[in-house]
Amino acid sequence: MERLISGATRVVAGVDEAGRGCLAGPVVAAAVVLHVDRPIAGLRDSKLLSHARRRQLANSIRRRARAFAVALAAPREIDDVNILQASLRAMERAVRGLSVHPELVQVDGNQAPRFNGGGPAVQAVVGGDRLVPSISAASILAKVYRDRLMGLWHLRYPGYGFDTNKGYPTPVHLAALTSIGPCAIHRRTFAPVRRADKGRSGR
Repeated sequence: MERLISGATRVVAGVDEAGRGCLAGPVVAAAVVLHVDRPIAGLRDSKLLSHARRRQLANSIRRRARAFAVALAAPREIDDVNILQASLRAMERAVRGLSVHPELVQVDGNQAPRFNGGGPAVQAVVGGDRLVPSISAASILAKVYRDRLMGLWHLRYPGYGFDTNKGYPTPVHLAALTSIGPCAIHRRTFAPVRRADKGRSGR
């Protein structure tokens, strides 16, 4: 939230996503509305935090934020509409899932969702996960939520190292794609997955 010059307060939601550059799993978006008078110390870009610190902050955000919501777009949707559009859809779902209605939505990056049928004003903020506390909070929630999901997927598909690489194209993950082939949560339109698919079908 932020204060206007008049002294009134408007509801501002910060939004960010996690998992856009992964080869497997969903893209996850979070939206957070913070209390003006209940700041949370230590909020910053989730990528700059340790795993343990992210989890601590995620718990604080869930307890102390005025409102928060998490939403996702599954791998099949990513393949159907492309990763950018799937990310924007997940962001819109997260905002619409908030228990309060924001007047302004601030989104990390240079792309922002459009709210069909009317909705809040939207502002894209480059570097917002470092500059805007509510966006930092959203980046932390999205990252922690997605990491937990990938840990669960690792139990079902243990050969890819999802518990450690979270679906990103690490050497271990790429080697597994070549030796095992893609699994049900891989994004089939992403080049390394597509190549692995093609390589196995050509054997």
